[in-house]
Amino acid sequence: MNWITNYVRPRINSLFSRREVPENLWTKCPECGTMLFHRELDDNLQVCTACDHHLAITPRARFNALFDGGVFVEVKVPEPVADPLGFRDQKKYPDRMKAARATTGEKEAMLVAEGEIGRTPIVAAAQDFSFMGGSMGMYVGNAIIAAAERAVTTKRPLVLFSAAGGARMQEGILSLMQMPRTTVAVEMLREAGLPYIVVLTHPTTGGVTASYAMLGDVQVAEPNALICFAGPRVIEQTIREKLPEGFQRAEYLLEHGMLDRVTHRKKLRDELISILRMLTGLPAPVAGDLPPPVAEPEAQPQSA
Repeated sequence: MNWITNYVRPRINSLFSRREVPENLWTKCPECGTMLFHRELDDNLQVCTACDHHLAITPRARFNALFDGGVFVEVKVPEPVADPLGFRDQKKYPDRMKAARATTGEKEAMLVAEGEIGRTPIVAAAQDFSFMGGSMGMYVGNAIIAAAERAVTTKRPLVLFSAAGGARMQEGILSLMQMPRTTVAVEMLREAGLPYIVVLTHPTTGGVTASYAMLGDVQVAEPNALICFAGPRVIEQTIREKLPEGFQRAEYLLEHGMLDRVTHRKKLRDELISILRMLTGLPAPVAGDLPPPVAEPEAQPQSA
């Protein structure tokens, strides 16, 4: 037995061998193909540094960049019935939910929170497209109602970020019923005289577009976001005609009067602050990223 060959050399090699590189350090831009380092992409709010393509961003990451100092408080959302139809396709519905929660780390497809942006108190709701395509089920309906009720109670504007493939097929008609439910929630804001701002992100389609996503007092969209009810491929197959270039994209909808603004993600926060302060009659916005508000210290009882 050669002690140097069999023991010493493998030991030395193991000490100096190259460590394995994690697979999630780089992301390939789907638009231009550039490999983007994950920290650089996070710092740029999931916008490609080469071609400015807006990649998907999670609601939690969006809120961290949106609220002053990245500080916000989650609003509790009532839990719906877990599997009302006992639905099963290739998998059981509860199994799909379990997989989505494990992948995203979130409970459901919408996150509701409250906080301040530019010292402007708001309630915000954002959909997570990575959670079953951001599909609108009963939880999403409950989330929008909870957001609207919290906005009315605290007299704050509601800002909603939409990103969805439409209704959730596993909940059938119960999913479609969220369209009128969320419409009523928006009406609550109107009756209370509170602004409702919608930011449409890529993609916003189906029943979501046909309900709360197109009912904002101000409609803003991120660049090149697909916004539609039926997708362009379905329409082309139905009418058997070639659609115009950029059809149903944010810029096309802005040109045809369906949107008020198309705003780059890095400029979105400042624009929302300006719009909200204008609609609520507040003074001109404070520029820059503000730290979270400091709570007033409680008065201490004086000793005798």
